[in-house]
Amino acid sequence: MGIKGRIHSVETFGTVDGPGVRYIVFLQGCALRCKYCHNPDSWQLSCGQDADSEKIVQDMLTYRSFIRSGGITISGGEPLLQPEFTLDIIKRARYFGLHTALDSAGSVPLERSKKVLDEVDMVLLDIKSIDDRVCWSLTGRSNMETLGTLDYLEQIGKRVWLRHVLVPGWTLDRAQLERLADYLSGYGCVELVELLPFHKMGEFKWKEMGLQYSLLGTPEPSDEEIGMAKEVMESRGLKVLMRNHTSGSKEKKIG
Repeated sequence: MGIKGRIHSVETFGTVDGPGVRYIVFLQGCALRCKYCHNPDSWQLSCGQDADSEKIVQDMLTYRSFIRSGGITISGGEPLLQPEFTLDIIKRARYFGLHTALDSAGSVPLERSKKVLDEVDMVLLDIKSIDDRVCWSLTGRSNMETLGTLDYLEQIGKRVWLRHVLVPGWTLDRAQLERLADYLSGYGCVELVELLPFHKMGEFKWKEMGLQYSLLGTPEPSDEEIGMAKEVMESRGLKVLMRNHTSGSKEKKIG
């Protein structure tokens, strides 16, 4: 038997959460309350479904031929809120030779997350905003833990893809983007920066859950705005990956 945890869902053919085709486990629970979150149903740790790390990896292995050139990604929610569960999945997957990635906002204290960060092959780290005041307003939390996580990943030489959502009126601002690009240019561990345009695909979930969606009138970024953000990052020598944060994966439940 493995370690018990709680998950939101599983995608068996993911193409936007790490390199190659990947099996993605979305864990339940998140301390952030991002205004643009498209899975607010993943916030409460008490929701979701019970899962066992051994059974998850057993199911994962049935897709081994499809994900051989990619791997597995543990996402959320915030997977570092369930560090023992996350760590056990990673160790079991690596035992079978699968590449492992962690998709995280790094918003958990390092004393809880270090073992996971040490074990996983790469981290998809989401910096919500480089401006701490904006981060508080946008997510309800400081960016200090996230930046501390990036410092630790640099220290241990971990492979990092940096993710940043472009939200008009919030993070899609040239001055903020220049500040972020200048900050990231000092890190050797950052392989590339993924710029994810804000979208409204999760808006209906807020309504279904009786939550107030404060970005109701916020437009999706224009091609010109996206081009500006890309230019700012590349002008600092950063490699940029542009793609919509969507997937054609198949969602399933783990028994």
